[in-house]
Amino acid sequence: MSRNNKTRRSVLKGIGAGAAGTALLGTASAQAAEKGDFVVGVTDGKAKGLVKQQANSVKHELDFGAQGEAVAGNFPEQALKGLRNNPNVKYIEPDGKMHAIAQSTPWGVDRVDAEVAQANGSTGDGIDVAIVDTGIDSDHPDLQANLGEGVAITACGDGGFTCFFGGNSNSCNEPWDDDNDHGTHCAGTANAVNNSEGVVGVSTEATLHAVKVLDCAGSGAFSDIAAGIEAVADKGWDVASMSLGASSGSQAVKDACQYAADNGVFLVAAAGNSGECTDCVGFPAAYDTVMAVSSTNSNDGLSSFSSTGPEVEIAAPGSNINSTVPGGYAEFSGTSMACPHVAGAAGQLLADGYGPGEARSRLKSTAEDIGLAENESGSGLLDVAAALGYDSSDD
Repeated sequence: MSRNNKTRRSVLKGIGAGAAGTALLGTASAQAAEKGDFVVGVTDGKAKGLVKQQANSVKHELDFGAQGEAVAGNFPEQALKGLRNNPNVKYIEPDGKMHAIAQSTPWGVDRVDAEVAQANGSTGDGIDVAIVDTGIDSDHPDLQANLGEGVAITACGDGGFTCFFGGNSNSCNEPWDDDNDHGTHCAGTANAVNNSEGVVGVSTEATLHAVKVLDCAGSGAFSDIAAGIEAVADKGWDVASMSLGASSGSQAVKDACQYAADNGVFLVAAAGNSGECTDCVGFPAAYDTVMAVSSTNSNDGLSSFSSTGPEVEIAAPGSNINSTVPGGYAEFSGTSMACPHVAGAAGQLLADGYGPGEARSRLKSTAEDIGLAENESGSGLLDVAAALGYDSSDD
């Protein structure tokens, strides 16, 4: 590829074994219950008012349209007992945690023939791609020209001492700035600018929006994730890229995904990094409103860490992906890195006039068979050029 001659700055980031091995964690649900942090789903506004009265404190008020409403907050046990008997209460669930899916230490844009699509004018221009993650570095030279507005469910710098373990020293110029690096890395893969330095994304001219739902250590409560997805729908943005997950589901997050899908958002998520198990796609990737993405390596094999299962719809490069991080560039690995390849491609299809459902079907019908099982790669490996109708046989 011609851009191989471009100058690439490299940032070496130390990643501890705990971070590198992070997969999909569900243990925080019990911890949330001990603290009294719950999400209470209700059928109507009257019931929501009652729930708010019963709470010690309210963190989020969520409205998922036809799916109902919810209140996230801290509740005394006695109040929960009464609410469980209320027929207008749909569910009560611990406000557990989702985590940025693991990264360790790119080439993927070339393998999925995204540069062929770009050369033919498919750059995602006019489409809004939301990175639902740890935020986006607001002054990165490879992202700045494509940045739109942001939403901070978890504000930059709010993590306190945990930043010493999971975060970086990036300045919080915006509430949605990235105090980790995970969201910025995903943003670069999806939509880094095609300029004279660094890396290029799958799409290059879409508008990126940071939806910061994970803190500096890469964690966020179910209600934070739900609030972020709700915001994407309410803002009218086109694509939600979610490189996050948990091993257990959340009704609030499921309702938020349905609400977003009902409002025309293309939802794509990382399948998870539980490669040691079989059929263990995490949430929200496992929801049918969301396109689940597994990860491949440079030899077209399944990445050793990639989760598999019948929910997987497509595969994309996820091993050793070079992309943007605050202050420079770095290589990470994970289904987190595979997910934004598909998000960028979805943006290009939507920009070319496909509806969300059509784009999802088109991505699957044009995927390349690389010999992996269906539960490993779904329809096959992402082929951006083929999805857009371009011939990449000579590339």
